[in-house]
Amino acid sequence: MTSLVAFTVLVALVGLERIAELVVSTRNARWSRERGGVEHGLGHFPFMVVLHTALLVGALAEAWIRQPQVPSLLAWSMLGLVVASQALRWWCIATLGPRWNTRVIVVPGMAPVTSGPYRYLRHPNYVAVVVEGVALPLVHTAWITALVFTVLNAALLVVRIRVEDAALATLPRADGATEPRTEAAGA
Repeated sequence: MTSLVAFTVLVALVGLERIAELVVSTRNARWSRERGGVEHGLGHFPFMVVLHTALLVGALAEAWIRQPQVPSLLAWSMLGLVVASQALRWWCIATLGPRWNTRVIVVPGMAPVTSGPYRYLRHPNYVAVVVEGVALPLVHTAWITALVFTVLNAALLVVRIRVEDAALATLPRADGATEPRTEAAGA
Protein backbone atom coordinates (compact mmCIF):
# COMPACT_ATOMS: atom_id res chain seq x y z
CA MET A 1 0.00 0.00 0.00
CA THR A 2 1.41 3.38 -0.94
CA SER A 3 1.66 6.15 1.62
CA LEU A 4 -0.97 8.13 -0.30
CA VAL A 5 -3.46 5.26 -0.11
CA ALA A 6 -2.63 4.74 3.57
CA PHE A 7 -3.20 8.45 4.19
CA THR A 8 -6.54 8.27 2.38
CA VAL A 9 -7.56 5.37 4.63
CA LEU A 10 -6.48 7.37 7.70
CA VAL A 11 -8.53 10.42 6.67
CA ALA A 12 -11.51 8.15 5.91
CA LEU A 13 -11.19 6.62 9.39
CA VAL A 14 -11.14 10.10 10.94
CA GLY A 15 -14.22 10.92 8.85
CA LEU A 16 -15.97 7.83 10.23
CA GLU A 17 -14.94 8.91 13.72
CA ARG A 18 -16.60 12.28 13.02
CA ILE A 19 -19.81 10.49 12.04
CA ALA A 20 -19.69 8.55 15.32
CA GLU A 21 -19.24 11.88 17.14
CA LEU A 22 -22.28 13.32 15.38
CA VAL A 23 -24.39 10.33 16.42
CA VAL A 24 -23.30 10.77 20.04
CA SER A 25 -23.71 14.54 19.81
CA THR A 26 -27.25 14.33 18.43
CA ARG A 27 -28.31 11.92 21.18
CA ASN A 28 -26.65 14.06 23.86
CA ALA A 29 -28.07 17.34 22.54
CA ARG A 30 -31.54 15.80 22.75
CA TRP A 31 -30.77 14.72 26.36
CA SER A 32 -29.71 18.28 27.25
CA ARG A 33 -32.73 19.88 25.60
CA GLU A 34 -35.09 17.47 27.41
CA ARG A 35 -33.62 18.83 30.66
CA GLY A 36 -34.11 22.47 29.69
CA GLY A 37 -30.74 22.91 27.98
CA VAL A 38 -30.22 26.26 26.30
CA GLU A 39 -28.13 26.53 23.14
CA HIS A 40 -25.69 29.40 22.70
CA GLY A 41 -23.66 30.54 19.70
CA LEU A 42 -25.82 29.34 16.85
CA GLY A 43 -24.19 31.76 14.42
CA HIS A 44 -20.71 30.22 14.36
CA PHE A 45 -21.80 26.57 14.22
CA PRO A 46 -22.26 26.32 10.41
CA PHE A 47 -18.78 27.78 9.89
CA MET A 48 -17.38 25.19 12.29
CA VAL A 49 -19.02 22.34 10.34
CA VAL A 50 -17.65 23.66 7.04
CA LEU A 51 -14.17 24.20 8.48
CA HIS A 52 -13.91 20.72 9.97
CA THR A 53 -15.19 19.13 6.76
CA ALA A 54 -12.71 21.23 4.77
CA LEU A 55 -9.86 19.91 6.93
CA LEU A 56 -10.54 16.36 5.76
CA VAL A 57 -11.23 17.27 2.14
CA GLY A 58 -8.32 19.72 1.97
CA ALA A 59 -5.81 17.28 3.44
CA LEU A 60 -6.78 14.62 0.90
CA ALA A 61 -6.92 17.02 -2.03
CA GLU A 62 -3.53 18.54 -1.20
CA ALA A 63 -1.90 15.14 -0.74
CA TRP A 64 -3.28 13.77 -4.01
CA ILE A 65 -2.57 16.92 -6.04
CA ARG A 66 0.91 17.71 -4.69
CA GLN A 67 1.96 14.10 -4.02
CA PRO A 68 4.85 15.26 -1.85
CA GLN A 69 7.70 13.15 -0.55
CA VAL A 70 6.80 12.17 3.00
CA PRO A 71 9.62 11.88 5.52
CA SER A 72 8.97 8.80 7.68
CA LEU A 73 9.80 10.61 10.90
CA LEU A 74 7.25 13.33 10.12
CA ALA A 75 4.56 10.85 9.09
CA TRP A 76 4.94 8.62 12.14
CA SER A 77 5.25 11.46 14.66
CA MET A 78 2.20 13.22 13.25
CA LEU A 79 0.27 9.95 13.23
CA GLY A 80 1.12 9.60 16.91
CA LEU A 81 -0.29 13.08 17.54
CA VAL A 82 -3.45 12.25 15.57
CA VAL A 83 -4.00 9.15 17.72
CA ALA A 84 -3.28 11.15 20.90
CA SER A 85 -5.75 13.87 19.86
CA GLN A 86 -8.45 11.25 19.26
CA ALA A 87 -7.75 9.74 22.68
CA LEU A 88 -8.04 13.16 24.33
CA ARG A 89 -11.25 13.91 22.44
CA TRP A 90 -12.88 10.65 23.55
CA TRP A 91 -11.66 11.20 27.11
CA CYS A 92 -13.55 14.52 27.00
CA ILE A 93 -16.64 12.83 25.58
CA ALA A 94 -16.52 10.07 28.21
CA THR A 95 -15.97 12.57 31.03
CA LEU A 96 -18.87 14.80 30.02
CA GLY A 97 -21.12 11.83 29.28
CA PRO A 98 -24.56 12.91 28.06
CA ARG A 99 -23.60 16.58 28.49
CA TRP A 100 -21.09 16.44 25.59
CA ASN A 101 -22.20 17.56 22.14
CA THR A 102 -20.79 19.57 19.25
CA ARG A 103 -22.93 22.57 20.09
CA VAL A 104 -22.82 24.84 23.14
CA ILE A 105 -25.81 23.65 25.16
CA VAL A 106 -25.88 24.14 28.91
CA VAL A 107 -28.44 22.65 31.23
CA PRO A 108 -29.49 25.22 33.85
CA GLY A 109 -28.52 24.29 37.38
CA MET A 110 -25.86 21.73 36.45
CA ALA A 111 -22.38 22.69 37.62
CA PRO A 112 -19.57 22.54 35.05
CA VAL A 113 -17.59 19.31 34.95
CA THR A 114 -14.19 19.60 36.65
CA SER A 115 -13.03 15.97 36.47
CA GLY A 116 -11.11 14.02 33.84
CA PRO A 117 -9.18 16.27 31.46
CA TYR A 118 -11.20 19.26 32.72
CA ARG A 119 -9.25 18.96 35.97
CA TYR A 120 -6.14 20.06 34.03
CA LEU A 121 -7.44 22.22 31.17
CA ARG A 122 -10.40 24.54 30.70
CA HIS A 123 -11.02 23.43 27.12
CA PRO A 124 -9.28 20.08 26.53
CA ASN A 125 -11.42 19.18 23.52
CA TYR A 126 -10.14 22.28 21.73
CA VAL A 127 -6.57 21.19 22.46
CA ALA A 128 -7.45 17.94 20.67
CA VAL A 129 -8.91 19.89 17.73
CA VAL A 130 -5.84 22.13 17.42
CA VAL A 131 -3.41 19.20 17.57
CA GLU A 132 -5.41 17.17 15.07
CA GLY A 133 -5.76 20.16 12.73
CA VAL A 134 -1.99 20.42 12.47
CA ALA A 135 -1.05 16.76 12.72
CA LEU A 136 -3.56 15.07 10.41
CA PRO A 137 -2.58 16.96 7.25
CA LEU A 138 1.11 16.73 8.14
CA VAL A 139 0.96 12.92 8.21
CA HIS A 140 1.27 13.35 4.44
CA THR A 141 3.01 16.77 4.46
CA ALA A 142 -0.14 18.65 3.49
CA TRP A 143 1.27 21.77 5.12
CA ILE A 144 -0.97 24.23 3.24
CA THR A 145 -4.08 22.57 4.66
CA ALA A 146 -2.52 22.45 8.13
CA LEU A 147 -1.66 26.16 7.97
CA VAL A 148 -4.99 27.35 6.56
CA PHE A 149 -7.01 25.22 8.98
CA THR A 150 -4.92 26.38 11.95
CA VAL A 151 -5.38 30.07 11.14
CA LEU A 152 -9.13 29.78 10.47
CA ASN A 153 -9.63 27.50 13.46
CA ALA A 154 -7.82 29.97 15.74
CA ALA A 155 -10.30 32.68 14.69
CA LEU A 156 -13.20 30.28 15.22
CA LEU A 157 -11.93 29.23 18.65
CA VAL A 158 -11.74 32.85 19.80
CA VAL A 159 -15.48 33.12 19.12
CA ARG A 160 -16.34 29.62 20.31
CA ILE A 161 -14.49 29.87 23.63
CA ARG A 162 -16.07 33.28 24.37
CA VAL A 163 -19.52 31.83 23.70
CA GLU A 164 -18.81 28.73 25.78
CA ASP A 165 -17.31 30.67 28.68
CA ALA A 166 -20.28 33.07 28.74
CA ALA A 167 -22.71 30.13 28.70
CA LEU A 168 -20.83 28.35 31.48
CA ALA A 169 -20.75 31.53 33.55
CA THR A 170 -24.53 31.20 33.93
CA LEU A 171 -24.17 27.89 35.78
CA PRO A 172 -23.60 27.33 39.47
CA ARG A 173 -20.00 26.86 40.49
CA ALA A 174 -18.71 23.31 40.77
CA ASP A 175 -17.86 23.95 44.44
CA GLY A 176 -21.53 24.70 45.20
CA ALA A 177 -21.14 28.48 45.63
CA THR A 178 -24.01 30.56 44.34
CA GLU A 179 -22.30 33.81 43.35
CA PRO A 180 -21.81 34.43 39.61
CA ARG A 181 -18.91 32.67 37.96
CA THR A 182 -16.02 34.63 36.50
CA GLU A 183 -14.35 31.80 34.58
CA ALA A 184 -15.45 28.52 33.03
CA ALA A 185 -14.25 25.11 34.07
CA GLY A 186 -15.14 23.22 30.89
CA ALA A 187 -18.32 22.22 29.12
